[in-house]
Amino acid sequence: MNLILGSTSLFRKELLNKLGLSFTADAPEINETMLEGEQPQALVQRLALEKAQAVAEKHTGALIIGSDQVACIDNDILGKPGNRERAIAQLTQAAGKRVSFYTGLCLLNSDSGESQVTCDPFHVHFRPLSQSQIERYLDAEEPYNCAGSFKSEGLGISLFEKLEGNDPNSLIGLPLIRLIAMLEREGISIP
Repeated sequence: MNLILGSTSLFRKELLNKLGLSFTADAPEINETMLEGEQPQALVQRLALEKAQAVAEKHTGALIIGSDQVACIDNDILGKPGNRERAIAQLTQAAGKRVSFYTGLCLLNSDSGESQVTCDPFHVHFRPLSQSQIERYLDAEEPYNCAGSFKSEGLGISLFEKLEGNDPNSLIGLPLIRLIAMLEREGISIP
């Protein structure tokens, strides 16, 4: 069976490459609007499934990986900042607090229509940060396309006091430990 990553994220592609599997990537086209009253965990699971289903419509004989992530502070969902001003605001809000990342993951068999869907939480405890620390960090990495305004795989690690979670890959956007278990249920062993 072909393996397809339902994402155009370079971060997710790099993570999936760690497993040494051959795969292709295809962009899912879905509406990512949150439903009224929808909780972050339910949102990311629904979007991961919808992304996989959208890609599966174009591919038979494939296992489709869908994933989606949100970051939350005090029950507020943070998006990708998109620019320096919003990144400063996000990091200022995060300073000294815990930010929760919820990553939805779906593995869909396009032939059987069966899906495995889960949410992998990961929590980042930010240390207190001064305005100059935030600005120096943003100057160094420009993480404007990253939820939460940081790259944990780079200098962003300097912003943290503590990390909590089962899989550090979840923080980057693809929980590989859970994905490996899902793939094994579909008969794909790693390594």
